[in-house]
Amino acid sequence: MAQPATDDGLHIPLRYERLDNGLRVVLAEDHTVPTATVAVYYGVGYRNEPRGMTGFAHLFEHLFFAGSDNLPEPVFYYYISNMGGIANGSTRLDFTNYFGVVPANALDAYLWAEADRMATPTINLQNFQRERDVVRNEIFVNVINQPYGDWTWIDLPMVANENWHNAHNFYGDLSDLDAATVADARAFFEQYYTPRNAVLVVAGSFDSDDTLATINRFFGDIPAGPDLPDIDVSEPPQRAEKHSVMTDPLATLPGLAIAYHMPERGTPEYFAMILIDQILVRGGNARLRRRLVDDLGYGTAVSGGINLLGNVFNYDGPMLWTASIIHDDAIAPDAVLGEFDTVIEALRQEPVSAETLASARSKFLTEFYSQLDYSTRFGVVDLLASFALFDDDPGRINRIEDGFEQVTPDLILETARTWLRPENRTVLELVPGDGRPVAASARSAEEAGQ
Repeated sequence: MAQPATDDGLHIPLRYERLDNGLRVVLAEDHTVPTATVAVYYGVGYRNEPRGMTGFAHLFEHLFFAGSDNLPEPVFYYYISNMGGIANGSTRLDFTNYFGVVPANALDAYLWAEADRMATPTINLQNFQRERDVVRNEIFVNVINQPYGDWTWIDLPMVANENWHNAHNFYGDLSDLDAATVADARAFFEQYYTPRNAVLVVAGSFDSDDTLATINRFFGDIPAGPDLPDIDVSEPPQRAEKHSVMTDPLATLPGLAIAYHMPERGTPEYFAMILIDQILVRGGNARLRRRLVDDLGYGTAVSGGINLLGNVFNYDGPMLWTASIIHDDAIAPDAVLGEFDTVIEALRQEPVSAETLASARSKFLTEFYSQLDYSTRFGVVDLLASFALFDDDPGRINRIEDGFEQVTPDLILETARTWLRPENRTVLELVPGDGRPVAASARSAEEAGQ
């Protein structure tokens, strides 16, 4: 169905269809650049992993690039590159995606390759063992042998959340990866990599009728697949503040991170939290940066956000808002937390000004439109696929601004009071080196007369 135009804001003409086998198809015809961007999003991510198989969604993402019956590796890569295209993929909390850009006249060839991979991927022992070794190496390079090792998106959620699906090691425990088998990979493919659990987005220079007919020809005969398992990812309300300490022997400075559970995606409070994120941590004038970095000099940056593995739109389930700082080792963690509280409590005590709200909204929309990336259209297809996958409504892309227009200073105040309560947060303290608390290390130095 064609999506209606909007008078203001973003306007992307869309066509949204569903094949008989359940595959959802979003077409966004746009002839400004003679290329086509293709993305297939499968509704399986870190949250869907079975117990005892942590990191498996990411492992299978790698394995899926091993090609297919008609395009075995490395032919798959050469096939795409020789047509002048690029292709990549990623794993996120609630989906795994595969995307690429090709010249417009190569679109049909790319769609055929993607359909062949969906129907008959190469899953054998040789490819499985190789890709498992690649993933294991990633874990060592990006986490185990890396100072701070993505502590805010791996360690912090594991402390803040109660439901295993939200609280396990998304990168994967090495013991789980070592125990995985080719049979596990085939079962994972048969369960999740199916038309009924997928969205196909095509954006760019093409004829919608012709491309839909091509998609039907290439994808239409692929079996729909089994029913999806019913996985409960809900998170119980947090009633009391959590505080945890982790040791990082590779870190040189201590760190402090806080995480608050988010309102449900799509609610008025959710849009308010997105603007609160702008006020507190986004940009040079963000309040936490001004206080902790510019005024006090505790560190060089305050990081944070909503959905650190993606963006504020492309997730479907419980979420955290986080803020963190790597701070001077002469500053006690309690002092840093106290300054966090000073800034956050100010937001909970009185409404922000109309000017502050307008600035936050403008900052967000500027960042949002820059992320759409019209040269590759990756930002556009990500939103189209996410809204189709999670909401059955890719047209939401044209109504994004509406949610932010409804946010008022009073809503910011009420949201901060409700969701930025100490009882709703987790504090994670990172201790570097030998693991002794910073204050204890300072006392030892003083006693030694250093």
